[in-house]
Amino acid sequence: MGGFLKACLNGPREPSEHPALPVTAVAIAAEAAAAVAAGADALHIHAKDSFGRDTLEPDTVAAVLEAVRAAVPGVAVGLTTGAWAAPGPAERIGLVRAWTVRPDFASVNWHEPGSSDLAETLLDAGVGVEPGLWTPAAVSAWRGWRHRGRCVRVLLEVTDDHPRDEAVLAAGLLVAALGPDRDGIPALLHGEGTSAWPVFEVAVCEGLQARIGLEDVLVLPDDSPARGNADLVTAARALIAGTG
Repeated sequence: MGGFLKACLNGPREPSEHPALPVTAVAIAAEAAAAVAAGADALHIHAKDSFGRDTLEPDTVAAVLEAVRAAVPGVAVGLTTGAWAAPGPAERIGLVRAWTVRPDFASVNWHEPGSSDLAETLLDAGVGVEPGLWTPAAVSAWRGWRHRGRCVRVLLEVTDDHPRDEAVLAAGLLVAALGPDRDGIPALLHGEGTSAWPVFEVAVCEGLQARIGLEDVLVLPDDSPARGNADLVTAARALIAGTG
């Protein structure tokens, strides 16, 4: 199908934000299956507690990963380790160390406290690391990490709601900051909110990996509401095919 595409199924969103936002292990697994059937190559998931809040709690993580892997065997599954999902850096590392079922990879926001220690904890546990780089300064900080060559990929993330031209500019600044010399590590570029589709188009045109899903955007490229992750993945695949 061409072009690596990751589906980000839920993110830190609350259930009230979209009727199809998956929260339970069963719902996340169903959305995972739909997204993969629509053309997703890999998955990024936020495990959630009974209130729909992000959590790193081992039993919840295990239940989500087991359900998703049963639904889409062989598909790489990643989790967030966002700082908001734990009380502090030490607690976050402690929860990750207690995981009994581990994802294939996990994202680590490089501007958050304790990011490099957490990333090394993940590597020690056999979990791939995706550094989340939100700014050129974060790119520079990641470049100074001694284990950067062991990353699965880097995530270039435009997290602000920008108008189209500003989103494209912000994406270009991140791509330029990363540069071509990245030890052969793939780069995935994505945006959120109003930046999501413009940045997606930049990723495709630049030949970078891309992602889409309800975490990043709730509407299709024509601004009509998406019914769920499969709608977004289908639209993304159409854009990739059109560009190709």
